[in-house]
Amino acid sequence: MLQEAGRIVIVIGIVLIVLGSFLWFFGKLPFLGKLPGDIIIRRESFSVYAPVTTTIIISLFLSILLTVISNLRR
Repeated sequence: MLQEAGRIVIVIGIVLIVLGSFLWFFGKLPFLGKLPGDIIIRRESFSVYAPVTTTIIISLFLSILLTVISNLRR
Protein backbone atom coordinates (compact mmCIF):
# COMPACT_ATOMS: atom_id res chain seq x y z
CA MET A 1 0.00 0.00 0.00
CA LEU A 2 2.78 2.46 0.86
CA GLN A 3 4.69 1.56 -2.30
CA GLU A 4 1.68 2.47 -4.43
CA ALA A 5 1.28 5.78 -2.56
CA GLY A 6 4.98 6.47 -3.12
CA ARG A 7 4.63 5.86 -6.84
CA ILE A 8 1.63 8.18 -7.02
CA VAL A 9 3.55 10.94 -5.22
CA ILE A 10 6.50 10.52 -7.60
CA VAL A 11 4.25 10.66 -10.67
CA ILE A 12 2.49 13.76 -9.34
CA GLY A 13 5.89 15.34 -8.69
CA ILE A 14 7.08 14.60 -12.22
CA VAL A 15 3.86 16.00 -13.68
CA LEU A 16 4.26 19.18 -11.60
CA ILE A 17 7.89 19.57 -12.71
CA VAL A 18 6.92 19.15 -16.37
CA LEU A 19 3.97 21.52 -16.01
CA GLY A 20 6.08 24.10 -14.21
CA SER A 21 8.80 23.86 -16.86
CA PHE A 22 6.15 24.20 -19.56
CA LEU A 23 4.70 27.33 -17.97
CA TRP A 24 8.13 28.81 -17.31
CA PHE A 25 9.36 28.19 -20.87
CA PHE A 26 6.19 29.07 -22.77
CA GLY A 27 5.50 32.10 -20.60
CA LYS A 28 8.48 33.72 -22.32
CA LEU A 29 7.39 32.96 -25.87
CA PRO A 30 6.21 36.19 -27.48
CA PHE A 31 3.72 34.54 -29.86
CA LEU A 32 1.90 32.45 -27.25
CA GLY A 33 -1.41 34.14 -26.56
CA LYS A 34 -1.24 36.12 -29.80
CA LEU A 35 -1.92 33.32 -32.25
CA PRO A 36 -4.41 33.51 -35.11
CA GLY A 37 -7.73 32.41 -33.65
CA ASP A 38 -7.19 34.11 -30.29
CA ILE A 39 -10.04 36.58 -29.89
CA ILE A 40 -9.37 40.08 -28.57
CA ILE A 41 -12.17 42.64 -28.34
CA ARG A 42 -11.25 46.12 -27.13
CA ARG A 43 -13.77 48.84 -26.45
CA GLU A 44 -13.51 52.11 -24.60
CA SER A 45 -14.76 50.80 -21.27
CA PHE A 46 -13.70 47.12 -21.39
CA SER A 47 -11.69 44.48 -23.18
CA VAL A 48 -12.28 40.75 -23.66
CA TYR A 49 -9.56 38.22 -24.40
CA ALA A 50 -10.39 34.61 -25.38
CA PRO A 51 -7.26 32.56 -26.23
CA VAL A 52 -9.02 29.87 -28.30
CA THR A 53 -6.04 28.66 -30.35
CA THR A 54 -3.62 28.86 -27.43
CA THR A 55 -6.00 26.79 -25.31
CA ILE A 56 -6.28 24.13 -28.03
CA ILE A 57 -2.48 23.89 -28.37
CA ILE A 58 -1.99 23.58 -24.61
CA SER A 59 -4.76 20.97 -24.43
CA LEU A 60 -3.14 18.89 -27.19
CA PHE A 61 0.25 19.07 -25.47
CA LEU A 62 -1.18 18.01 -22.11
CA SER A 63 -3.19 15.19 -23.71
CA ILE A 64 -0.07 13.81 -25.37
CA LEU A 65 1.93 14.18 -22.16
CA LEU A 66 -0.68 12.41 -20.04
CA THR A 67 -1.03 9.63 -22.63
CA VAL A 68 2.72 9.04 -22.55
CA ILE A 69 2.75 9.00 -18.74
CA SER A 70 -0.21 6.61 -18.71
CA ASN A 71 1.53 4.25 -21.14
CA LEU A 72 4.74 4.34 -19.09
CA ARG A 73 2.86 3.31 -15.93
CA ARG A 74 1.66 0.05 -17.55
